Amino acid sequence: MDVSHEINLLVEEIQRLGSKNASGQTSVKFGVLFNDDRCANIFEALVGTLKAAKKRKVIAFQSELLLQGVHDDVDIVLLQE
Repeated sequence: MDVSHEINLLVEEIQRLGSKNASGQTSVKFGVLFNDDRCANIFEALVGTLKAAKKRKVIAFQSELLLQGVHDDVDIVLLQE
């Protein structure tokens, strides 16, 4: 699996589903991303892709680990457009 390719797909999906926040950055709620049918078809391990993207400083979110249901309202912010 090509992690860079997965992260690029993630960026595209965040841009598709997200909106600009007060800082002008694109952000999306984890629940919106997780429950989207297209994302479910693209990503086998969405949480793993999110962690890899966060490690590479492509995105930012407040929690160490994102769990469906518990963290649905956590904002995922795109740091690199």
